[in-house]
Amino acid sequence: MARPKMLKLPEVLDELNMSRAAFYRLRARGLAPKLIKLPNHQVRVRRADLDAWLARYEEAA
Repeated sequence: MARPKMLKLPEVLDELNMSRAAFYRLRARGLAPKLIKLPNHQVRVRRADLDAWLARYEEAA
């Protein structure tokens, strides 16, 4: 079974056309996609989680 695609935070920010500060403001409000914290302190976002998060906002618009 293949591992799920994991995106680095800069890739997510680029795709969303969003600043790091804006992303972390969303995260503080509980409105950002789920982050995975790695042992080396880097963060990743699963592609499926990002797609599901975007779909929720597409439906709401």
